[in-house]
Parts: sequence; C-alpha cells; structure tokens
Amino acid sequence: MNKKLVFTFFLITIMVLNLVCCRKLAPSALPDDEVINHGPIDGLNSAQILKHNLGDQIFCQIFTVDEGLGPIFVSNSCMNCHAGNGKGNPFSALTRFGQTDSTGNKFFGMGGPQLQNRAIPGYQPEQILTGATHATFVPPIVSGMGFIEGVPDSEILAMAYPHNGISGVPNWNAIPSTITPNPNSICRNGKYICRIGKKASVYNILAQDAFAFNEDLGVTSLYQPVDAYSRHTVDPEISNDIVNTVSFYIMTLAPSIQRNPDNPKVKDGNKLFINIGCEDCHKQTLTTGYSDIEGLSYKEFHPFTDLLLHDMGPGLDDGYTEGSARTAQWRTAPLWGVGLASKSQGNHLFLLHDGRAHSFEEAISYHGGEAAQRRSNFNNLSATDKQTLIAFLQSL
Repeated sequence: MNKKLVFTFFLITIMVLNLVCCRKLAPSALPDDEVINHGPIDGLNSAQILKHNLGDQIFCQIFTVDEGLGPIFVSNSCMNCHAGNGKGNPFSALTRFGQTDSTGNKFFGMGGPQLQNRAIPGYQPEQILTGATHATFVPPIVSGMGFIEGVPDSEILAMAYPHNGISGVPNWNAIPSTITPNPNSICRNGKYICRIGKKASVYNILAQDAFAFNEDLGVTSLYQPVDAYSRHTVDPEISNDIVNTVSFYIMTLAPSIQRNPDNPKVKDGNKLFINIGCEDCHKQTLTTGYSDIEGLSYKEFHPFTDLLLHDMGPGLDDGYTEGSARTAQWRTAPLWGVGLASKSQGNHLFLLHDGRAHSFEEAISYHGGEAAQRRSNFNNLSATDKQTLIAFLQSL
C-alpha cells in the first residue's frame, strides 16, 4: 500500500479514536435548569449571537496593565466576581464608602465610591477615608439582567403604592452625562428611575458596566473617563465598542430556569410564599416593554422583585446610601437563581446584600422594617411548612 495512504489511514484512525474517547470521558453537560448560565436568550439573530459570544470572551478576559488594568483595582476580570454569571461570595465582595451627613453620603477629598483594594507594582491599594461610612456588596447574579432593564418605568411606579404595610419607592438618581437615557424613561427634576444594584442606584446595564470597568478594573472609557487613582480625566483605555459589547452580552443572558415547578411540595411552597406576604415585594411576574432586541420585547418573566426600595429596619441599616435611597432602604432582591447560588459560592450560601446570611431561614430573620410582619408570619409557620416554603425557594 502507498505509504501516503497508510499514513492518511493511520491519521484518520487516531482522530476517530480521539473523538470517541473524548465523548466517553468528557463529563456530560448539566441540564439547563441546573445552571445559572445556560446561554443567550431566545430570538437572537446570527449577528446578535456573534456579538453575545464576543462579549462573553471579553467578560472572561484577564486584563493586564498594557490593557489598562489599574493602577488600583478590585479584580482583573469580570468573571472573577461573577463566576458562571452567578452570585459572588465574601471573597469577591466589593466595598462602597462615603462620608455621611443628614442627607446621605458625601465624598470629600480622594477616594470613593468604591474601594480598590489591590494595586499594580509601585502603587498602594486604596484605603477607606477616615470617618467614612461603608457597606459590603456581594456581586449579584448577572443572568436575566436584560429583562430587568426592560421593565417600563410605568410598571415600576404602578407597584409603588402603600399596600399591606408595604410602601416601596423607586430610587430617583442622576445618571452620568455620558449615558443617553431611554426616550420612554420618566425624568423628575433631572433624575431618573434606576433599578440596577443593591440599592437600585444605577440606570441601566451600560452605566453599570462602564462603572465596573472603571471602579473594579481601573480601566477608563469615554463613559467613565476619570481615572480611579488620580481622579483626573484621562484618555480612554478601552473603546466604546468593548463596553457596549459586554453590555450586550449581559443584556442577552438568559435567566435561570425554575426546577421542578410541578412538584407538589414546590407548588405548596409557592402558595405559602404568597399567603405569608412575601410576594408583596418579591413580585413573581413582570413584563418588559418594547425592545429592538426581539427576545426582550414585551416578554413576561419571573424575577421575584418589584425593583423598589424598602425600609428593611435597623438590622440591615449599614449607614450607607446611594442615589435617593436611605441607609436602611434596599432594593427587593430578585430571587430567580437563588436556589443555585451556592454553586458559584463554593457550595456555601452567602445571602443578603453582604452575604451575612448562610441559610434561607437566617436571611428571613434579618427582614425587619416593612418586612417585619412577613418575618413573623414565617416564624409562626409549622416546621413542616417552613421546610415546604424553603423547598420552593430552593427550586428558583
């Protein structure tokens, strides 16, 4: 037989064996409802899928000094704080700080609003200003954020009325001049309804991403041109395309999927969730408005939040505020994906804004202020009913 044919046959045989062996040895992919990150939303065209995948690459990129990292920073990659697009833990937590007067935080001198606790060689990490109030924020789940951004202001305002002892309010906040507001957004006295972040202080995903590049990685852009170290306006270190592509990636991440929704115990837990008043703030179903991204336009989704600020009482008052939020006010945390949170947290739960709660029961125990009656309602449940309600939360 011709030597070239022998070699070709041998090469093909090796490739086939490799393919077969790899398929047998490689772990099978987890079902979509067992992972927070299971790809893009439905309805994207080929160009949008390409942009989504490019944003995924940038999201996972390790930034270097040559690419703008530092000189002071929190992390060198988005993925370091949002492993698998999931919830972070105290080791990846962020510290926000400021100085407080009667109206809220004020920033004097150098520093703030976020602590950069790392530095490249030749520089010193940032220190919290003496006397500054500060709060710890555990990085959130980023999947499904496009739906959150897509809720019309009118729907948020419609939920902001006193009912059953609840009086949630929007966070009206000024937005950076570099961010173009949606023409359908409601503006009052130069401020807009915000909905992103632990205190709902950020207007949209683009504003959050530009802030994160600047304050987390120390990388400037035209959206955030002030260097976190020098506090001087400098030339952008990354292009608008990079920030926009990452924002599109996050915008088009599909939310997590509830597991076993037809399980009788899960369904009974859902009923208890409603009956004891949890749904007064953790709204199960919201609807987006129009979007030029088909998969986000006029869609019903289930985030378990009203996107409003609520007074959670002295136990969760960290003395820190953002926008129009008071120090004890926090945005209702979306609960979708909470049942999978531990998968990105080292198989341990770190719940609430700072990760202080290590179980659902402990998280509920911190619910004071407007949520105090719901906490009492939970405490008055039988042990069996408590476990049934928790089974429902674990399904989300």
